[in-house]
Formats: sequence, structure tokens, C-alpha cells
Amino acid sequence: MSKAYVVVGNGVAGVSAALAIRSRDARGTIAVVSDEGDYFFSRTALMYAFMDRLPRRAMEPYERHTWRERGVELVRARVADLDASRHQLTLRDGRTLPYDRLLLATGSRARRIELPGVTDDLAGLVHFVTLQDLDACEQYAPTTKRAVVVGGGLIGIELVESLRFHGVAVTFLVREPWYWPAALSREEGEMTAREMRRHGVDVREGAELASVARDASGRVASVTTTAGETIACEMLGVCIGVAPQVEWLRGVATPPAMGRGVKVDATMRTTLDDVWAAGDCAELADGRVESIWYSAKRQGALAGENMSGRPKGYASPVFFNSAKLFELEYTTVGALAEVEDGAESLYATHPTRALSWRIVHSGDKVLGFNALGSRWDHTVITRWIEEQRPVDWVREHLRRAQFDVELGRAPLHEMTARALPIARKGVS
Repeated sequence: MSKAYVVVGNGVAGVSAALAIRSRDARGTIAVVSDEGDYFFSRTALMYAFMDRLPRRAMEPYERHTWRERGVELVRARVADLDASRHQLTLRDGRTLPYDRLLLATGSRARRIELPGVTDDLAGLVHFVTLQDLDACEQYAPTTKRAVVVGGGLIGIELVESLRFHGVAVTFLVREPWYWPAALSREEGEMTAREMRRHGVDVREGAELASVARDASGRVASVTTTAGETIACEMLGVCIGVAPQVEWLRGVATPPAMGRGVKVDATMRTTLDDVWAAGDCAELADGRVESIWYSAKRQGALAGENMSGRPKGYASPVFFNSAKLFELEYTTVGALAEVEDGAESLYATHPTRALSWRIVHSGDKVLGFNALGSRWDHTVITRWIEEQRPVDWVREHLRRAQFDVELGRAPLHEMTARALPIARKGVS
């Protein structure tokens, strides 16, 4: 008898699971439920759509006929209730959806900010995580002279760059002493801030939002910082991270065990029978939530395999990410912030160009790698970390991990390295 599979969420975890299920089970029915959009889109492409480099349709990695051909039903709806005892979902419009196997892949939501003047109906307040956020940004940008963006991570700088593309003046409030200390050393953060300023961004390190004022129409009119400065603006971007999209589950008939996210075991099973979770909404057995696209894809595929075949455990991969911080190429691999006591950091910069690399190591074993201003092959560095290569060996062979690009490789021989002390579990 064929099984009925239901996936809640059509992000990368959900669709990876659906495709993995179909590759193992040719007969079962598969329904993917989401109220964000009709089709799976690449969330990393939001800024390119906002900057008019991609049409909305091009944000979809798969042709639309793929789902029909694979026998995957796409259901545009929001789930209102989960009754695991009856193996049934109830949708907000009253329909019910039975299942034999269920995956929760609801992703994450933008963290909200609670301050005087900030309410859900505040016009001009935007985030940058969902398609609806993109709609709001495109709605407000044409009538915005100045925007204030709060938050010092990747989402924040993507929104800042997009707004600058549209000619909007931007003040970027970074609460920490330098930009993105969770990922960058002070030196790297300051290099990135210089790049933002070069593109006309008013970067304010150590600045924190205190309140927001609105005009007579209910739109953002100004913000005030904790230092007492008032900045006139028509748009406020809040980019202070994401949180698992799981609050709705706390009120369902049979909620799974939850902490920050839905708790899962090594096979991505929840505490409910025949229910799995994957991606940004899943909390691993050690308490971690891996809120990154690559991990969500990996977890989703594994969950799909486990739902339709012989279970196997999830092992977190060596972390990596890459991006462009305005014109600065950025590559990170391995552990840089959560590292063992006694770890050390080696940092190299170019005397005249915005180029750097940083290696974090413990004893003679490389733990992580960061680079700004040049392009690197993370697969090579990942292999070195997995092989526990000595730091001197990695330095000697760094060139092997560089990509050949049109304008040439970064001149490693012109870069001077020095030690950066690590005073805590993180790079100072």
C-alpha cells in the first residue's frame, strides 16, 4: 500500500526532502504545503531580485513542470493544527490533510525588535527573509530618501547594498564594536566597514536603536538611538537575525518537544510518531540550530531518505559559507567563533589592497579559515580541516585553494601574517 507523505514548508529543506522521497518511493503521494509562495525559490537570491538582477521567476531553481513530473503536489495554504494521534493536519481554510509520514520544514522567521514606536502596522518597517519582505521593500524603496538598517550580519548588509543600488541613503546601525563579530575579527569587520563607507553607507558601530517615531500617515518618520541622536528616515530595516518558525506548533493538538526549535534525534525524527523535522526549524540533539541554506538542504534530503527508507544519522558537515560584502568576496570554512580554549589565530593582510585571510588553529591542527577580497574553493579547505592538516602545511599550500579568476589570484606572497590572540571562545 502506498504511503502519503506531507511536507510543511517549501524551502530548500522541504523540497530536498520531497525529491529524496520520490527517488526512493515511486508510488507514494507527496504534498508540499506552504503559504509563502506557490513555488520553491532560492532565499539567497532575494537581494538579486531586489537589485533587478533577477526576475522573480529566475529565483526558482527548478522548472515549474518539475513538480508535476515528479508527482509532487504543491498546496498553497497555512497549517493551523497538527493531530499526530490521527495522523492529520488541519489547514487554516478548514481542509484536512491526512498523512502517513510528515516532515516539518517551516524554516525561520526574522527576529522582531521590541521598542517604543514599533508595532506590526508600522508602515516602512521591513525585514529581508521572505517573499513578503521583498514585496514590502519594493513597495517602500521608491518613496524613501533615507533608510536606517539595524543589525550587523549578512542579511543586514544585503539589504543595505540593495537599498544603495536604488539610490537610497542608508544609515547602518551596528550595535557591536565592529561589523559582524560573530564571524569576523575586528580587523576584518573594520575592513568591511571601510568597503561599505566607500559605497556611501553611513556605518555607525556601537550604535543601538532606542525608539521609532511615525508620521501622521503611520509611516516611519525617524529613529532615535540610545545616544540620543535622532535620524530622519522613511524606512526601517530590522535585520537582527532569524529564529525557528515554530511558535504555531506550541498551540496545536499534539505539539512535538521543542526548545528553540523542534527537537530531533540523529535521524531527524521528532518526539511524535511518524513526524520528522529539518532545516532552520529543527533543533539538533546537542541543542544547535543550523540556520544556513547548505545545512537545511542536507538535513532535508536526509529526512526524506529516512522517511522513505532505512534510517541513518545526521552528521553536521564542516561549516562553510560564501558571499559578497559589496565588492568584497567573502569565504569562511570551519570553526572560527566556537573554538576550544587555547586556540590561536593567524591573520594576514595586503599592504595596499583590501585582502586578508585568517586561519584559526589549535596546536598544529587547523580549525577554520576566513578570507576577504579574493575567491577560494571551500571544498579544498574543508578537506584540509577534515584531514587535520598542520597550520604551517596549510600556509605553504594555500595557493591550491584559490580559484583562478579573470583578474588573477590574490598575491599571497605580498601579504604579511601576524598572530591574533584569542581571549575567549571566539576571535577577539
